[in-house]
Amino acid sequence: MLCPKCRQPIDGPEEYICCGGETLEWRCRDCGKISEGFAFPYGMCPMCNGTLETLEPREIDDAESLNAIRIAFAIELGGRAFYAQAARETEEVGLRQLFHKLAEMEEEHMATLVRRYHAEVPPPSPRSGVERAAIFAGIESRPEDPANLLRIAIACEDRAATFFGEKSREAPEGSPEHQLYRELAAEEHEHADLLATEFALWKAGRAGLLQSDLQT
Repeated sequence: MLCPKCRQPIDGPEEYICCGGETLEWRCRDCGKISEGFAFPYGMCPMCNGTLETLEPREIDDAESLNAIRIAFAIELGGRAFYAQAARETEEVGLRQLFHKLAEMEEEHMATLVRRYHAEVPPPSPRSGVERAAIFAGIESRPEDPANLLRIAIACEDRAATFFGEKSREAPEGSPEHQLYRELAAEEHEHADLLATEFALWKAGRAGLLQSDLQT
């Protein structure tokens, strides 16, 4: 007998066993976030507890959707450059560790975009970093203020989430670009919420969610 998904031979009548560890993509009907995994507790979205539905493989080939992916990469590239520079220039040990971790997370986010949407990572700009992030966020850059770096990061994520949310509302309901912009907005909202939590914990002198040994 062959598995109906991967077409490999399996023993016994249980056709589902062969692909039991397969990673699937799920979209939340409520917030639009894409989650990856074989299953989630109670079929609920890990971000908002909404209802998940499986996604079929898809091709991103129309101009508007490709533009959305390009913008998403631009934001992730800017975030990686911002966090890498912040980690190099921050004297506070705890924040330096946090920014290193955030830079790694941006790398993971880009790898997810590559896998999910079959796109190639654009080359990083040598001139992107804290200054450009501050301009994008609309917040004055004050390198001498460690908290200002986190405020800039949160504002960048918030602005990106707002942008993708507005683009989703402008697109025809149910169109590929409508769904894609919803997905990207949900990702940025999640990033902003995580950073806001890290900022609150840092101000309270407590270890953040991304590391257990944050020092102040």
